[in-house]
Amino acid sequence: MTVTDLPRTAWRPADLERAVSEVEAEAARYAEVCDREARFPAEALEAMRRTGLLGLLVPAEDGGPGGGTADLLAVSSRLSRTCMSVGMIFTMHCQQVAAVVRDGGPLRERLLPRIVRGELYLASVTTEAAGGGHLLSSGSQLTAGDDSTVRVDRFAPVVTGGSHADGFLITALAPDATSPSRLSLVYADRDQLTVTVRGGWNPMGMRATHSAPLHLAGEIPRDQVVGEHGAFRDIAVRTFAPLAHLGWAACWQGAADGALQRVVTLLRAERRRHDLDSPLLLARLSRVRQRLDTVHALITHTASVLASAEDTTSPPVQLLVNAVKLTASELCPAAADELTDLMGMRHGYLKDSPTGLERTLRDLRSAPLNYSNDRLHAADGVLALMDREVRHV
Repeated sequence: MTVTDLPRTAWRPADLERAVSEVEAEAARYAEVCDREARFPAEALEAMRRTGLLGLLVPAEDGGPGGGTADLLAVSSRLSRTCMSVGMIFTMHCQQVAAVVRDGGPLRERLLPRIVRGELYLASVTTEAAGGGHLLSSGSQLTAGDDSTVRVDRFAPVVTGGSHADGFLITALAPDATSPSRLSLVYADRDQLTVTVRGGWNPMGMRATHSAPLHLAGEIPRDQVVGEHGAFRDIAVRTFAPLAHLGWAACWQGAADGALQRVVTLLRAERRRHDLDSPLLLARLSRVRQRLDTVHALITHTASVLASAEDTTSPPVQLLVNAVKLTASELCPAAADELTDLMGMRHGYLKDSPTGLERTLRDLRSAPLNYSNDRLHAADGVLALMDREVRHV
């Protein structure tokens, strides 16, 4: 299936299944070498372009498949069963697309058709050398160029897939900022910037995301702002944070689900080597399944609440969104660790086991660090004090 084969109104389930299967096959084919070499999964990205999957969240009226949050979460989870880096690359791109769809204004007409055609893979430039992953602060400021441009001069220590991106959504202080909270979100095409890789990428896990540090500099048209200058906080609260926490959680759950599936398949195939009636084995499988079902239920509930809430910025909703990230980042690594104990040295710890647990463990170790759980708990403490009625949603 090529991009030109896609319906102009909306995908049928079979269309989405074909697209995901094609990307999944490429991810599986290169997962080991991309992990070993910390190489970006260019083949999987090409499949996302070719199938139109990059445009999943583009509305039908804009020529896209018209996918929603549930589709995003299902695809991110599915891809992560094979390669969590590919799932994360996809969900981070879709987060950027959602911001353009909701707040892009005139940018929608210029960017959405390119995304649907597979021409525009978007990277997020929000991290700071001093502030880490804190979304609502920046040490960089947009400065006035000529009458119609602003100048970007931005260093980011972590940019997922940035070396391969066709365009960037970049946070920086607004040109007229008088306080550190007046951040803008701007779009820049790659050919509008000088993009310089400022370091290597040799992490414990998530190696194929190739999230190397970048320096971006150049002048862009003043109207390439998403939302309004200085109003990024609204985009962060309504779009970036919810989709990040739900999308990341879906990736973590998918990776752990994939590990459980491979373990159960191996146990069934080697039942003569394993006592499948062992109370210890059964209890460990039960705990793993309980953890993953808990994460899945919380993701599903939170997505439903966000879809129907009158005010997604209220403390109860924000606490629920944050709970998804915190819970998934704790329970999914715990599930993989339990499976490692269950399978022992040969099929839990060794790199060449068909269970793939060693890579899954390394990848999932990033979950509590991907926007620090400590920072998120501190924010939740403030939100809990604001929720005077102690409401649950």
